[in-house]
Amino acid sequence: MSGKSVYNLLQDNVSKPRFCKSLSSGETWSSKSVRIIPEEFVRSAPGAFEHRVVFSVRWGNSWQLWLQRDKNGLFMEEEDWDEFVSDNFLGPNDVLLFTHADTMFIEVQIYKQSSYHLKEITSAPLQADPQAEVVTPMPQTSPPETHAPAPASTSGARQAGAHVNSPEQYLSNPSNPFFVKTLGKKIDVLYVSHLVTEKYGLQFGPHNSTMFYLLPNEKIEANTKIYGGCACFNGWAAICRKYKLKQGDAVVCELERSGGVVTAVRLHFPNE
Repeated sequence: MSGKSVYNLLQDNVSKPRFCKSLSSGETWSSKSVRIIPEEFVRSAPGAFEHRVVFSVRWGNSWQLWLQRDKNGLFMEEEDWDEFVSDNFLGPNDVLLFTHADTMFIEVQIYKQSSYHLKEITSAPLQADPQAEVVTPMPQTSPPETHAPAPASTSGARQAGAHVNSPEQYLSNPSNPFFVKTLGKKIDVLYVSHLVTEKYGLQFGPHNSTMFYLLPNEKIEANTKIYGGCACFNGWAAICRKYKLKQGDAVVCELERSGGVVTAVRLHFPNE
């Protein structure tokens, strides 16, 4: 999606509340000013963003960020925000587009800026772009967009095999829905992003219903959790520890359904 400006992004598909973030002079992605969620966006969905949000990106990964409010507004917790920035190797010229998907859930699109053109990133970045040129901020010829954040650290954790070529090859049933989970710092639950749910038209059992993780030599019982209309599965942290998964590792998550409802996640470890 080249040739777009920040203003164009805000005007496309305006049926859902959205805002953009990009770095202003003197800011970095670690600046507190870039962690604020615009009040206009918060007011557009009363009660949707109170204690936490879940970010989803095009390639299916999700991040949970806790929120805190002070006299200046509603902010994302620094540690959570920094993890999102680090995992996605955000650079000083990147532009983020946030769109309200559902209660507590926000879809995030990441764009690289070059010569005043924006190109959307649709697969997991493997490392920071060492050739990233410093581009003079685009002139504000349109209504001022909400706050713009700035890039952060570039830990090399993702380079340890986050990219999975042809994940379909690992599926036990080629017709099953799937997504690739790249581990971040937090591994408390396994989220199924709003984008993945919509792509496959997934249905889940009620909150606390039984589901299973299917591994090469064992079957582990866990529970489906429903938060704000989006599903996740507990027991993920124990699996990550048992199989010595670390930040940056990728897991192909194949979803098994019974009667149209997701009842199990079959885990494949491409790096083994």
